[in-house]
Amino acid sequence: MTLKLQSPRHQTSPNLAQPFPWQAYLLMLPAVGIVGLLFGGGLVLALLQSIGAIGLLGSQISLTAYQAALTNPEFLRSLTLSLYIAVVATGLSTVLSVGLALLLRTAGRWASFACQITLPIPHLVGIAGVLLLLSPSGFISRSLYALGWIQSDQDFPLLVNDVANIGVLLHFLWKEIPFITLILLAVLRSINPAYEMQAQILGATPWQRFWNVTLPMMRTGILSSSLIVFGYIFASFEVPFLLGSTRPRTLPVLVYRAFTDSDITRRAEAIALGIILSILSLLIIVAYSWLVSRGRQNRQPIKGA
Repeated sequence: MTLKLQSPRHQTSPNLAQPFPWQAYLLMLPAVGIVGLLFGGGLVLALLQSIGAIGLLGSQISLTAYQAALTNPEFLRSLTLSLYIAVVATGLSTVLSVGLALLLRTAGRWASFACQITLPIPHLVGIAGVLLLLSPSGFISRSLYALGWIQSDQDFPLLVNDVANIGVLLHFLWKEIPFITLILLAVLRSINPAYEMQAQILGATPWQRFWNVTLPMMRTGILSSSLIVFGYIFASFEVPFLLGSTRPRTLPVLVYRAFTDSDITRRAEAIALGIILSILSLLIIVAYSWLVSRGRQNRQPIKGA
């Protein structure tokens, strides 16, 4: 049989078909204007510098900087590493956050408060904590040595500045899981339990109720939070710079290295790399949104015996 859920009675929802009042756009103009002036102006200035319209050594419009950036042998390795860290960290954070939000769904306000504890902590403080805990001379390594489980710090696995970037991934998981969980908790607590009760009455198993009822209602929160996390991680600089591998480097670190190079002629290449990074971030987010929306359209209703 086909499981069809009906909307509970006496439930009202806002009329989304009503036109958005034009006065609201006027209220948004000051904030949008400031953002557009600061970031839009900076982007235009960076674009002019990358094509040579503005430069330290004079003006000569060309795409030499983009050619140098794209033909840089480190570019593809850095892009691959940035994608690897962003995809793995975002995927693990999202999956673990969904499970944690389901476990804490019926908990009191302490659950939301616990998820907010790590949010105000700066990333640099978290980086220092990872170094103090997981470095070869860190707390865990010294504790294992004191217990006689390892003979020296060389026996402790390399978890920071390693090729697999384990320290980077652990830091992002520690920081982003509470953030996504906090958003998903708010989404879960706003879901009318009558939908899941109807599915249970119709004979749906717990897994069917989760996959076909709860998860689709969480999709908006999952998509928005994971997009925020992915965009931040992909463009993150300080975490991979201090905890990540030295070869290859992530794309933001490569941009920093080129910008601070003693050869000032690489300044335009660094700015071109930064613009390429921004464009790639936008394209990846658009592609991710398209794939998720397409997967939602292809979903089929539950089939049961």
